Amino acid sequence: MENNDSLKQEIAELEALNQKPFPQRLRYYASKSGPGWLQGAITLGGGSLAGSLYLGVVMGYNMMWLQPFAMILGVIMLSAISYVTLSIGKKPFGAIKHHISPALAWGWLIATILANIVWCLPQFALGTAAIQKNLIPALDTDAGKIIIPVILFIIGTAVVWSYNSGSKGIKLFELTLKILVGIVVLSFFGVVAVMSVKGGLEWGKIFRGLIPDLSLLFSPAPSLSGAIEASGDYSEYWSKTIAEVQRGKIITAFATAVGINMTFLLPYSMLKKGWGKAHRGLAIFDLSLGLIIPFVIATACVVIASASQFHGKSEDVFKAVESGKGKSVGSYNKYLDARIAADPSANTEFDKLQSIANKATKGSEAEKTAETQIAAFRSSLPLSDRKLAAMIAERGNLRLADTLAPLTGQTIAQTVFGIGVLGMALSTIIMLMLINGFAVCEMFGVAPEGKMHRVGSLIPGVIGIFGPVIWAGAAAALATPTSVLGGAMLPIAYVSFFLMMNSRSMLGDAMPTGARRIKWNILMGFATSIATFASIWGIWNKSFNGIPMGKIGVGILVVLLFVGISGFLSKERKAKADAQLIAKN
Repeated sequence: MENNDSLKQEIAELEALNQKPFPQRLRYYASKSGPGWLQGAITLGGGSLAGSLYLGVVMGYNMMWLQPFAMILGVIMLSAISYVTLSIGKKPFGAIKHHISPALAWGWLIATILANIVWCLPQFALGTAAIQKNLIPALDTDAGKIIIPVILFIIGTAVVWSYNSGSKGIKLFELTLKILVGIVVLSFFGVVAVMSVKGGLEWGKIFRGLIPDLSLLFSPAPSLSGAIEASGDYSEYWSKTIAEVQRGKIITAFATAVGINMTFLLPYSMLKKGWGKAHRGLAIFDLSLGLIIPFVIATACVVIASASQFHGKSEDVFKAVESGKGKSVGSYNKYLDARIAADPSANTEFDKLQSIANKATKGSEAEKTAETQIAAFRSSLPLSDRKLAAMIAERGNLRLADTLAPLTGQTIAQTVFGIGVLGMALSTIIMLMLINGFAVCEMFGVAPEGKMHRVGSLIPGVIGIFGPVIWAGAAAALATPTSVLGGAMLPIAYVSFFLMMNSRSMLGDAMPTGARRIKWNILMGFATSIATFASIWGIWNKSFNGIPMGKIGVGILVVLLFVGISGFLSKERKAKADAQLIAKN
């Protein structure tokens, strides 16, 4: 908690300042910002990088509007969460249990802990790859995969534990995160600046991409129409395939704007600083400064760089296929295999070859023969098909750094990009550890500080150390159920705070009334509806080992929504009846 005297002075200053016009509050607000930057640190992670990168590859500049739109919706809900938390001055987990539904509260908590643990693995893998491939190639060894994650863990632990050392520790923690977020933004901004000066970016198309075009949810990007038409009889097949790929990338980019973890972090980081009712205006400004601006700049820069280098292009993938190296090779082959499967005259023989390759001993003559014949099958497809598969193939983030080399030189390209990626990974590791400490304390009903917080923060970090070794093999097993649970619980968190904003029994006189209540409900209703639609759309078809995880997740979502809303209405009716009874007596 902040020093009591300084906190009282801050509250007095805010109460006086809140009566003045907004421009006069800006400078003071900027000097007191903090929790919003923590939100920016967690959202600017590997998920945001991958979402932006793939959005640029498949959609070009056409979806420049998507991530800013998703973040604005998220900030609407985070602003509501901050308003509720600062109005009641209590931790929201207990408030949701008491005023809404214990099932919603525990679902929110469990989904947050699982997401923290699982998503820490790829962050360690991402940070390790940035150091090995971009910054210090000498560490690109098996030993490096152990040394680097341990160092990242030590740094993350030291920063998180400083958060528990009083007001100075909190300020140091926030400063560290601000620096990391700044490094991320400046790195990717620098990438685009270099491309703009030396590579001739098409700024007219970039700005047109800020205008929403909902038709791209169902049809391929116009820039790919010529390549699709060239595929002849299979143009309809590629049109459907590319539209499906686009929808997947759109959902990925949308979902990484605001995650379930962020809704859990914000209330605790504000209460930890001693913020209250007087800080409500500052909290909303803080989210805009620390979350919207860095996120929009960083993701826009990645989309621009990716689109300019990869969209509608196939040459880089063909080179990777020739060398047999790179993430794009597997993705390219996957799309070719699906195209072969769509040809009745070829798919039976091709399936037999794949079956032989899968069953044969690794490295055996039978496997080599089958793989050679499979490669011949792929190469025999028309060039138009192979080009389309290459155009939509996923590129690794390291490929983006390589494309900068002709513009900046290899050293600068690798260093600038590597610093940005490492900053993303490290800031997210720190935030996932911090959030997990809060969640574990809440689970055991203790104050979010001290030994329990430190133990809780270690859990995702210790598991994350193994990310560079196990993530590639464990991704499907861990990511699918976690993304389904997180995707189902995010709307639940939104609905919970929507109901809390309309709870007279909880907010009392702080509950918005009149035009303010209408405004909040319209904004929150819109954001919650879009998030619910996007979550259902994103998880519906997810499965693992034949288990329809997505449909199960949607079922959980529907049940919890019913339980939560009916429980809320019942509690509100009881509170109203009790109030009327007290008034009569």
